[in-house]
Amino acid sequence: MYAIEVRDHIMVAHSLPDPFFGPAQNKHGATFIVDVAFFCEELTREAVVVDIGRASDTLRRVLKPLAYQDLDALPQLTGQLTTTEFLCGHIFSRMVEAIQKGELGPGAKSVTRLRITLQEAPNARAWFEGPVAGD
Repeated sequence: MYAIEVRDHIMVAHSLPDPFFGPAQNKHGATFIVDVAFFCEELTREAVVVDIGRASDTLRRVLKPLAYQDLDALPQLTGQLTTTEFLCGHIFSRMVEAIQKGELGPGAKSVTRLRITLQEAPNARAWFEGPVAGD
């Protein structure tokens, strides 16, 4: 299995309004380092998994609606507990959509899996990994 990984980051504000989260129920800021790993069985004819530049640009576009935002105020996240794990799944879905729309180029059709990792502290991170279903 081949893989490449690209990285970016976002800064957000949010709250987790459930007693389970203790002090994180209150509004607070978070900076997430976001890694996206693209996996495939066979390299493209150019001997890559996907173009790193396109992958980086796509990740930046996917993150832009979240960056420097209060996640509690975003209509698309209304009613969600925007935990690190939830955000991994949200970003995963947006990246799969981008692959299926061809935003990463024709070579991305060979990508079979994605892993989205959000690191929220030097000693804490979460990820979501799953298959990329094609048309």
